[in-house]
Amino acid sequence: MKIVFLGTSNFSVACLEALLKSKHEVLAVVCQPDKPSGRGNKLTSPPIKTFASEHNIKVLQFNKIRLDGVVPLKALKPDALVVAAYGQILSQEILDIALPINVHGSLLPKYRGASPIQTALINGDTETGITIMKMVYEVDAGDILLQEKLNILPDDNAETLFEKMGKLGGKLIVEALDKIELGEAKFIPQDNSKATFTKMLTKESAKIDFNDTAKNIVNKVRGYYKNPTAYFVHNNEKFKVFKAEERKNLTKLLNGHIISANSKDGLVIKCQDGAVEILELQAPNSKKMTAKAYLNGKKFE
Repeated sequence: MKIVFLGTSNFSVACLEALLKSKHEVLAVVCQPDKPSGRGNKLTSPPIKTFASEHNIKVLQFNKIRLDGVVPLKALKPDALVVAAYGQILSQEILDIALPINVHGSLLPKYRGASPIQTALINGDTETGITIMKMVYEVDAGDILLQEKLNILPDDNAETLFEKMGKLGGKLIVEALDKIELGEAKFIPQDNSKATFTKMLTKESAKIDFNDTAKNIVNKVRGYYKNPTAYFVHNNEKFKVFKAEERKNLTKLLNGHIISANSKDGLVIKCQDGAVEILELQAPNSKKMTAKAYLNGKKFE
């Protein structure tokens, strides 16, 4: 089949990589525009653009695909549009160009929306999976072609889980296209009564609330890993948190108070039902490091 691939992130890269190894032909890759990044606001390409360029695949970028993408995509005459973490809503006019197939990072109808992989971690789930579905003009509500489960390990975070899910998504999208080409595809409607929805993760929602339970705080750190990173504020300074663990504690300190802050015992903070040890952090204008390494040279009150 002739494919136009729509994706932007590293998750998308894993899916595209699998397609390139298959018998299907990728006509072009559509991704989000380059965006300013880092301290110098240097214009940076999405991961999928870099990967596609390295493999000599045509790359198209639209500020608004519903306005600018219809004519260029029609001209390519694809058999299918494969969408994997693209980042823009597709209009009905786009969906009508070719068979629209989506690689979604959950076991639909659970976790429709923008952050299914992260939300599974935030909620402390032990299982997730990939759904291959036909796209409709309603968020993640299309008929399902394939699903496969994936275990979430206790030490998984958003980065490791995205990597695993991308590889599984790549495997399943190739299987799905093979079935479609052979006329063996069977699309099953979702049970909309069981649908749950996820929210966009924001910098504002990334702040750690130490009035929460230790388990919820640790899971939040896992789900918000790197983008946007979970954080707490101490003495008006923002500390990003990359790894944390639950700790039992019977002190009567108020939630958010520091129980220990030294290179031997680490950084332990009181929360609703015990305490949380911050294992990896990043202080302002500093690099990511273990909390104990940071406390070798710095102090917390």
